[in-house]
Amino acid sequence: MSRADKSISLTKAAARHVWLRAQRLDTKAPFGEGPRATAAAVEHLGYVQIDTINVIERCHHHILWNRIPEYRRADLRQAQSVDKSVFEYWTHALSYVPARDFRFFIPAMKVHRREGHKWFGEVTPADLRKVMRLLKKDGALTIRDIEDDVLVEKVHAWASRKPSKRALQLAFYEGRVTISERNGMLKTYELMARHFGWDRPPKSASAREITGYLLDRALRAQGLVSLDSICHLDAPNKPLVRRLIEARVRHNELLPVALEGAGKQEHWARPETLEPAGQPASELVHILSPFDPLMIQRKRTHLFFDYEHRFEAYVPKEKRRFGYFALPVLVGDDIIAALDLKTDRQNRKLLLQKWNWVGTGAPKGARKDLKRKIEDELHRFERFQLAE
Repeated sequence: MSRADKSISLTKAAARHVWLRAQRLDTKAPFGEGPRATAAAVEHLGYVQIDTINVIERCHHHILWNRIPEYRRADLRQAQSVDKSVFEYWTHALSYVPARDFRFFIPAMKVHRREGHKWFGEVTPADLRKVMRLLKKDGALTIRDIEDDVLVEKVHAWASRKPSKRALQLAFYEGRVTISERNGMLKTYELMARHFGWDRPPKSASAREITGYLLDRALRAQGLVSLDSICHLDAPNKPLVRRLIEARVRHNELLPVALEGAGKQEHWARPETLEPAGQPASELVHILSPFDPLMIQRKRTHLFFDYEHRFEAYVPKEKRRFGYFALPVLVGDDIIAALDLKTDRQNRKLLLQKWNWVGTGAPKGARKDLKRKIEDELHRFERFQLAE
């Protein structure tokens, strides 16, 4: 019988080990330190999500800190603005993406140039010409550098009233400009070719190459994959990805996996991924962002960890269970707590709003020891919050 005819049974515990190893959360400093470690982490994960919420440090810094113990915010700035090893673009959300993968995003940019963008339909050709003219003449700019806009009404809650900001955002999605620097959430825009120093842009990836990229990215960062996990919020790509998976199974490059509790949901992994690689270090503690790759696909997290995360920032206070901005706590290979934290920057301290024990990995008799370990990590987390 060939490998293609076999389905490997996998327990949830074994599946967690595979995923944590793929996410590099089973090793203390898997990428080293400094800007090169930051670029290496983004390359391995495939993308690092950006979000505006800053009750604690914003999620892109938080995600990197969990994998680079000596991470500094300046390392990401160096990678983006100086080394240019990462750039910002849309994956399932706005994210940092490896610059080496730029070609896989060119087709989406071309679609937006041809068809526009549903969020920026009100941008006029004159608005777009204005910001492009300013960039070509004066160099990189932020929206604060444009002072002659006539404000307009918002078309949705997150829209800007400045026509030039909307035009810059559209130019970003069209691939005309990139974000060359980010200070907090203030973006500096620059012409794409000038930022990267291109005489001509990279060659666009074909549809077939993009399908391979999506599958390989997921296999690298997730270890064990499903169609949903590969094509998160990207249903149109599922048929092509499935065909590629089936071809790789026929060639014994992927193995079908029957995951405990998954029911009819199919999973696959590379044969070498399923080879024993030891246990995750039980002493490792990670205070995770709710936007961490381990958390962002809520159904997958629930399946693997039997933990159902609740993001309650937009839930009325009286209906919250975990708190406004609860952070899951991973100890070894179990999510055992969810801590509602807030950084008090004025008084320079981290506030613990609520401590929730979750799951079955923290029996009452073991909680004293576990609490001490988590508190040690909280002290390190506080130093990170208040640094720089």
